[in-house]
Amino acid sequence: MSVTRDVGAVQLGHRLAQLRERTGMKQAELARQVAWSQAVLSRIEAGERAVADDELQSLLAAIGTQEASELAATLERAWKHLPRPALDHPDQDLLWEAEQRAVSMVELSVAPHAHPAFQQRLKEYVDEICHRAERVLRRQHRIAFIGNIGIGKSTAICRASALEVPGRHGRPVPVLEAGAGGVTLCEVHLGTGPGYGVIVVPRTHDDIRADVTDFVDQLLQANRTSTESTESTDDETVHVPREIERAIRNMAGLQRKKSRDADGKRTDPAKTLAAEASSKRDLVVEVLTRMGLHRRDRREEWFQPSLASNPLEWMKDTFEQINNGRHPEFSLPARIDLIVPNLVQIEDLEISMIDTRGIDHLTARADLESHLEDPHTVAILCSGFNEAPAPSVQHLLKRAREIDNRQIESNCGVLVLPRPEEAAAVKDESGLLVESNEEGYELKQEQVSAALNSYRLSDLPIDFFNAFEDDPARLQDFLRGRVLHTRGVFKRQLRDVLVQAQSLLDNVEKEQVQEIQREAGRQLSIWIDLNSAPAKFGGHVHDNLLEEIDSAHVSTVNAAVRREGEWRSLSYSHQLGHGARRLTVEALQDLVTGFTSTNEMLCASHPEAEELLSQASRLLTAAYEELLRRIQLASVTLYREQLKQDPRLWHDSAEEWGKGSGYRNRILDHNRKWFQHAARQELEVQLEAMLAREWTGLLARVRAIFEGA
Repeated sequence: MSVTRDVGAVQLGHRLAQLRERTGMKQAELARQVAWSQAVLSRIEAGERAVADDELQSLLAAIGTQEASELAATLERAWKHLPRPALDHPDQDLLWEAEQRAVSMVELSVAPHAHPAFQQRLKEYVDEICHRAERVLRRQHRIAFIGNIGIGKSTAICRASALEVPGRHGRPVPVLEAGAGGVTLCEVHLGTGPGYGVIVVPRTHDDIRADVTDFVDQLLQANRTSTESTESTDDETVHVPREIERAIRNMAGLQRKKSRDADGKRTDPAKTLAAEASSKRDLVVEVLTRMGLHRRDRREEWFQPSLASNPLEWMKDTFEQINNGRHPEFSLPARIDLIVPNLVQIEDLEISMIDTRGIDHLTARADLESHLEDPHTVAILCSGFNEAPAPSVQHLLKRAREIDNRQIESNCGVLVLPRPEEAAAVKDESGLLVESNEEGYELKQEQVSAALNSYRLSDLPIDFFNAFEDDPARLQDFLRGRVLHTRGVFKRQLRDVLVQAQSLLDNVEKEQVQEIQREAGRQLSIWIDLNSAPAKFGGHVHDNLLEEIDSAHVSTVNAAVRREGEWRSLSYSHQLGHGARRLTVEALQDLVTGFTSTNEMLCASHPEAEELLSQASRLLTAAYEELLRRIQLASVTLYREQLKQDPRLWHDSAEEWGKGSGYRNRILDHNRKWFQHAARQELEVQLEAMLAREWTGLLARVRAIFEGA
């Protein structure tokens, strides 16, 4: 029977080719050693021909490395509880250990006369092993660069990944379009593939119509202001993001002309079109018609040598055309993926990078905060040198702490992006200028660490990168270190669980240990009885949303109102989810801390029960984090549905635009009244009831592993 029955011929062939190449052996040489034709070996490595057991043994013996000798044993492994890892997975043995431990625990759980509490402990262990192993199993990691507009994120990404082309005066130019801010139209993902390509996920027609409506309002308002010769207040001014305005103008052929009018200003065909339009609706339709969305149905483009001599030059030009709305076949993008053969190299891992849209106002954006919550994403929080850590970065960390997102401790890093001569301008405590950039970096790092201490993150890794002067290897090492640290956390957590699981198996028959565990369990049960009810919400779910509206730019609020609460810079549902989770943390944090403290004291007085107490602590922590996510998701779902079902809220709010100063306050009034309605108050009641049920269920899970044992 063929050994490829479980792993597949393609995967096995790829692994054989990989093992051969690591020895430096040519395909023809290996074929001669096993007395095959090179064509046969080529077909095997391509996965086009299955390989029998005796053929595999001959190939592995000829390759002759330790990895080759281990492959046969790896193929014999039968996986029951965990997915079979790829043959080249670097943590193959750790995952196999996890599989074996899970098998042992499942077998023990079905043994005759197994006590229900013991069975529950085994089940929780198997679930935990599978959960921890799943994180180790997945080798796809993302690096997301987050920071203000215009600080050099795109340039740093391109320097780190060698995505540059020759520029003027010998200085390299990044493939990603860079500038002083307001350049990148959407989030850009960089991934690896077989060639050079650009893939676009377009914005929906509804989203584009909303963007065009904003643009039209801005035009009409500018014409009114010009005609009336009066200055508008901030509350009356529409500010369309300049990258969106630029793309709409280019797609509709409404670019400002180089020629000048009587006042010396560049002529603007868009304003002329607005002046001639009979109504706002007609103007929106006219702009959309000129954009020709029905013709812009292309989704991807790949480099061909006939298109250009340099693939990176081609990619740079293609990206700029799409990003600026100048490509006639592509619509407005919601996301752009750039595919290249190589990025930052981390052996045996698949790395992608994300250039997020720059932060232009201090608002809490759903797209950025989602990166902080993804376990396989490393968030690189970027700041300019003089303001590091930037207020926007501190705002993100503050909100992450509010919802008890503990992942920021392992999955974040701070990157300071100095411009030339900024580091050299730093003065030490005696008032003297530093003698080198590195000394300037050291002093600045102390300041950044001190600022991060407010968020209990003074140990968060900090690095500096001057894209004009520093070696890209410095940034590559920093990024590589952050990803490997995250993987190290995954592996350490899995190993810790396996050690504790083995301790349980080793002590199954030890009555003395079991008696001490029963005593510790009784004391934990007393704690659970005393802490069975969470505290009431200390505020309202919508408090966060109102705070964000109060601090957001009026154009951001107006854009959110036009889109029924879902704008990329202000999402009602995201803020309501955050608000519910924050209230849940406040209601439970003392209880969770109290349980941890109780466990630590019991561990000190009952060392033989450490394994049981460790499992109880991990179980409560994991269940608590899942509870937070469930409350957050429930809040998003409940409120989003009601927001969609109440067009009057959006109509009345939209009518407030253009009534002069106080717009933001009027929107806040509409929102407060909406949330004070009995139907919305009932949603808070439902969330509190859900919290009580979830907490009761959580404690029941913890109690079940020792009750009656």
